[in-house]
Amino acid sequence: MIKDEITKKIGDAMKARDEVRLSTLRLLSSALNYEFIAKQKELTEDEELLVVRREIKKRKEAIDVYRKAGQIERAEREQRELEILEEFMPEVASQEEIEFLVEQVIKKVGRSPSNFGVIMKEVMGKLGSRADGSLVSGIVKEKLS
Repeated sequence: MIKDEITKKIGDAMKARDEVRLSTLRLLSSALNYEFIAKQKELTEDEELLVVRREIKKRKEAIDVYRKAGQIERAEREQRELEILEEFMPEVASQEEIEFLVEQVIKKVGRSPSNFGVIMKEVMGKLGSRADGSLVSGIVKEKLS
């Protein structure tokens, strides 16, 4: 579980006096605890990965905002936090792997734009947290057109 790994890494960051890593890990730990409280049950690994993905999305948005505002130092810190958070994500599915899977599902359900939701649900169910939904959506739209 990610939560256990974070606890160990927080200790390592404290020993190394790595403030950026320490604060990022603490924020992630806090986000996981909030999710645990909200759900009132232990989180599955997929639920933990959703929390990590949410935090990654926040960092990407912050990087864009800070760069547009000319706050390069702050953008660089957010980039460092993003890299730390990405350490917890599983290996991402390749574009070819996603395209192959989309083609398989299309063969099964049919190449109709009305099947978009069905295709997305099945593909994302198989890929889980290994693929970004917006990337999969783009590939599905491309294959259906």
